[in-house]
Amino acid sequence: MHIRNPIEWVLSAPPDAAGEVGSASEAEYWPQTAPTKPEVRRITTNDLRAALALGLEDFKADRTDVVTLAIVFPIAGLFFAAVATNRHVLPLIFPLIAGFALIGPLASIWLYELSRRREAGESPRVIDAIRLVHSPQIGSIVAMGIVQICLFLLWLGAADLIYLRTLGPAMPVSFAAFARATLTTLPGWEMIVLGIAVGFVFAVIALAIGAMSFPMLLDRKVDMPTALRISARALYENPKTLFLWGCIVAVGLAIGSLPALLGIAVVLPILGHSTWHLYRRVIG
Repeated sequence: MHIRNPIEWVLSAPPDAAGEVGSASEAEYWPQTAPTKPEVRRITTNDLRAALALGLEDFKADRTDVVTLAIVFPIAGLFFAAVATNRHVLPLIFPLIAGFALIGPLASIWLYELSRRREAGESPRVIDAIRLVHSPQIGSIVAMGIVQICLFLLWLGAADLIYLRTLGPAMPVSFAAFARATLTTLPGWEMIVLGIAVGFVFAVIALAIGAMSFPMLLDRKVDMPTALRISARALYENPKTLFLWGCIVAVGLAIGSLPALLGIAVVLPILGHSTWHLYRRVIG
């Protein structure tokens, strides 16, 4: 038996797998029209557990870990090669890993599409996620992606500024020296405290604008400002529960980053699928 790799999956995909960007009509993409003015529900920790359980089911069904591995391996290799050869990257190691949570919704959008299709009764293959480019909302989805990437870049800029104001401006000579200065000196602890405080602000912004907006744009005919407003309202109505969800995502990604980001291949698909099911429970 020959097990195809992700490249073979792409080459064997139907000719119209991508098709024309935004080519699907609303009736084709959304056979059952959802309300354009969604209701925001209050949820509990039981909903978080249920969403995680459903996300795990989708993960087992779609085997998205295989493709994620194919993406994570080369990116992780390039990242650690850059760290090993360029000491200027050392101060941004932890901000880069932590910042991945800021662009998590963008990185998970293909997982949302798989869960959406499976929920509709289909048995999608991983390659079917590329069909999301058919969505009439693809313009808004791209715009939301740009917003999240800008937020990620702003976070890296803030982290770099914090380093310059505490341990900088000289660059560390090695990872060991950087770790020692971070953990055993007063400026190092100042950097940690400031980084956590500023990172918390960025995390709240990312949670408010991204947690529900990406799934919503896939799911129904709403414009980007409406998706942003409803996503922020969902956080306002469920602050404790969604903050707990944000902590679950952050801890999961932190654990998944060890060793060498390889755990992301399992953690990201489960969290991505689970986020779709959490959206279903939050947005009526």
